[in-house]
Amino acid sequence: MNKDIEKSFFKNELMSFEAVKIFENKVAEFYGAPYAVAVDACTHGIELCVRLQNLSYISVPKRTYISVPFLANKLKINLEWRDEEWQDYYKVNNHFKPIYDAAVLWEKDSYIPGSFMCLSFQFQKHLSLGRGGMILCDDKTAAIELKKMVYDGRLPEIPWRDQNIESYGYHYYMTPETAQLGLDKFDDAVKTKPKQWVITDWPDLSKMKVFNKEEGIDPYLQTR
Repeated sequence: MNKDIEKSFFKNELMSFEAVKIFENKVAEFYGAPYAVAVDACTHGIELCVRLQNLSYISVPKRTYISVPFLANKLKINLEWRDEEWQDYYKVNNHFKPIYDAAVLWEKDSYIPGSFMCLSFQFQKHLSLGRGGMILCDDKTAAIELKKMVYDGRLPEIPWRDQNIESYGYHYYMTPETAQLGLDKFDDAVKTKPKQWVITDWPDLSKMKVFNKEEGIDPYLQTR
């Protein structure tokens, strides 16, 4: 690639991802969190938080979205079911920093300090972008590590060829187009009352055949 063309390409790439940074800041401010890391799906956000802390299990309510318990099989960790009539969010671990599945949460200043909170912008959610999510946290070091995990182990502000990448990444980044859509729809979402989800919006997953097979399975992971 010609040097000038290459330089122009990376400049445009960095400029396009500016929308993602602006959207992250807007979401963080709304929820009252110091940091926000955009992802392509809420479930992938939970996965990255589990990977970051090297957890050996996840604890999941029997009624939730199916991709969350699927993570146990994907990550080869233990799955614990529990009966819980949760509202807006629930915790998936009892050790280390709490990870909350907050896929349906839309409330100003609702961030819980000292935690990872994973949001969803899937098409059924209040801020409906078709796909996408966000991880809220208050730890700068963790936010940087999560950002690197999202972007194939690299920092997004620097062309990856110029980095000596030292950790694995998972290609879970939010596209600039999704971020821009979020910015375009954000103010209207703030003015609109969100749907109040109830526990019966989800079936009892623990009774499904896929979770009651004796042999190992690798179901197709549908992310939110």
